[in-house]
Amino acid sequence: MIGIFDSGLGGLTVARAIMRRLPGEPLVYFGDTARTPYGNKSKQVIEGYTLQNIKFLLSRGVDRIVMACNTASALAFPVAKKHFPLVPIFEVITPAVDEASRFTESGRIGIIGTRATVQSGVYEKRLTRRDARLKIFSQACPLFVPLIEEGWLRSTQMKSVAREYLEPLLARNIDTLILGCTHYPLIKGLLQSIVGEGVRLVDAADAMAQKLADGTALSEKSGVRHQWYASDITPYFHAIASRWLGKKINVKRQSVF
Repeated sequence: MIGIFDSGLGGLTVARAIMRRLPGEPLVYFGDTARTPYGNKSKQVIEGYTLQNIKFLLSRGVDRIVMACNTASALAFPVAKKHFPLVPIFEVITPAVDEASRFTESGRIGIIGTRATVQSGVYEKRLTRRDARLKIFSQACPLFVPLIEEGWLRSTQMKSVAREYLEPLLARNIDTLILGCTHYPLIKGLLQSIVGEGVRLVDAADAMAQKLADGTALSEKSGVRHQWYASDITPYFHAIASRWLGKKINVKRQSVF
């Protein structure tokens, strides 16, 4: 089984992508909705949350871990590998960096993410290590996650905030934009309408799922049962989760702290 965790519902975009590419693999998903967002918390706190989340998923019998949260991937991946050296652990940053590097023609890449992800500089470091000629421009978008968690995906407020965040990047003439948070594919259409068709969006969820699929033999199992957990069941969780996954799911409340 594949274990997936995120700070909230954004990691469902990774779950959906994995389900499409590996339909025979059962998933165990944990959304830490009681403590979301991770992006405004310290490195030490995020590391602690990450270890708790992984321990819970392992208790459910998973044999691989996907860190669907960009903030946790940026700040807690080394600690996770240190504490669980025998468990295959995947983070969402490297696949997105690989894809953005292939896509860009001008070498001008934009990144949007939580404050913690942007302040870590992890995308810039990985991209410029790959090609020092790349020009990287980052923008923290702290309001996206709470607005998405509240279900305000197409609201006037979301559109206004998105334009405010994206205009500085567009002024830099980027041709590629990394969605550095797995919540952001939930507003991918809105973001694309603002940046225009001339800017390629890199969806970290799809990139992660493809990397996982590349290293996994296809299973012919049918009738796979997935498990869904959240540390708090918010009013919009079931509605957004069911709409985004394309089917109704039964989410169980599970505290890991």
